[in-house]
Amino acid sequence: MKKITRYIFLLPLLVLLWGCFKDNYPGAELSPYIAIYDIRNLYKGNDVTLSVENMRGANKIAATVVSDHSGGNMPAGLLVLQDARRISALRGIAISLGNQAAQYVPGDSLVINVEGGVLKRVDGILQITGIAQNRITKVSSGNAIPVSRVTANLIQADPGKYECVLSAIVKGGFDPLPGPNDVLAGDKVLNDGFGNLTLHTEANAGFANDKAPVMANFYGIVFNTQVKDQLVPQFRVRKSADVVVLSSTIEIAPILITGFLNSPTINSVNTSDANYEYIQFMATRDIDFAVTPYSVVTTNNAGASTPTGNPVNGWATGGLRTYKFNITSGKAAKGTFFYVGGTAKLINGNGSTNISTSNWVKALNYATTDGADFGTKTGNLLANSGNAFGMAVFAGTTVTTDTRPVDVIFISNGGSLYSAGPPARGYRITNTDFYDLKNPITLEDQPYYRAGSNTSFFTYNPSGQGYFTMLSGEYSPGLGRWTKARVQNNILLTPTSTIDQIENDNAAKLK
Repeated sequence: MKKITRYIFLLPLLVLLWGCFKDNYPGAELSPYIAIYDIRNLYKGNDVTLSVENMRGANKIAATVVSDHSGGNMPAGLLVLQDARRISALRGIAISLGNQAAQYVPGDSLVINVEGGVLKRVDGILQITGIAQNRITKVSSGNAIPVSRVTANLIQADPGKYECVLSAIVKGGFDPLPGPNDVLAGDKVLNDGFGNLTLHTEANAGFANDKAPVMANFYGIVFNTQVKDQLVPQFRVRKSADVVVLSSTIEIAPILITGFLNSPTINSVNTSDANYEYIQFMATRDIDFAVTPYSVVTTNNAGASTPTGNPVNGWATGGLRTYKFNITSGKAAKGTFFYVGGTAKLINGNGSTNISTSNWVKALNYATTDGADFGTKTGNLLANSGNAFGMAVFAGTTVTTDTRPVDVIFISNGGSLYSAGPPARGYRITNTDFYDLKNPITLEDQPYYRAGSNTSFFTYNPSGQGYFTMLSGEYSPGLGRWTKARVQNNILLTPTSTIDQIENDNAAKLK
């Protein structure tokens, strides 16, 4: 009875509190502005008339213009804007404005009353229609526009997310490679090392007859077309200046680093890495090493590796920091794997499968023998954990402080690797799927690992477990570039593993 009386007493209090909770901010007013992110989310496949109700009390958008009709390559009559008002998510939208759209230029800050407008897809592009120019107020001009660097695979995976957003496709090249007389006009397959995207240039665009570059940064806007129920992205640059040429020459890497074993399984049979580590490569052309020699250099930057400090002579530092193999005999056919490493030629350390019948172009007992020209004998050629280690391939057998490799990778980023100087010291890189001799955004020189944007690396596998690090990807000798950048694919080996496990369909391949 006491409990019932207590509940009856509390009931009016709960009713009072409920009334308070219904209006947490008495007297507050809802913002008149809605984020483009929220506008886009209103569209579920059918036309939507925008109202104060479905826009949560708002009736305006405040956004920055990114469209530029001066180059003649924007969809006619569309004013394109973007903002990041919701959770800092950059989103764009098109306003159907007819000829008046060309009056606005990139950097204009606009407030647009969109109440009563209709949100719909027209020719695949999500846009707001029914907006008269008198509903647009220009607040300012010349505002900085954030540019989102996006890879082609992300755009393909979610075209709606990137539609009408000013984006940068970095290190883009065409497939097939453009000829000397090829121009930008038409639809071209643009590849940035992560995927393909259609670059569309109208035949009457002001830059349609500009020469198609070998490699460039492309700044433009994603517009979608619709094929049945699927959105198909199309990338359009706005003017000639949106194509920033990075290269007009093709550099084809003759040899690619495609995998390595740095730490075989440690067990009662195998207790050491010494003489069991190896590196896997792929030839992109037929190579006779007796005629065209190459060299492979590894670097181990563990704290105990001497000489310490930043590598004054780069890959040629020697000691326990860098170790060199000269490849002066043997052959490798285009598209095939070959190996460099210890003389044991076992897949996963002592007691494991013998893979000596594979193509070993250089085997050296690095635990008992110094490297060619430099490098002190070591029981641990490739580090197992901690600071960075790396490997590079060089044309010829002469490697100095200034020699640039034809391919290079690094694992981890610790240790004394780079000093900006002057003079600059470090491990030289080349143009690969991960590294760039010039910063692709600022165009500044950055010839070393850890300089500028050259900070990418692969990660360590657990030590002593017998992981082969497979670097899967797709390289096109015709284009001179990775069309699918290398990704780390960790293969856990056993003592009975076979060569097929590290040379299968998931391994790197030529296009």
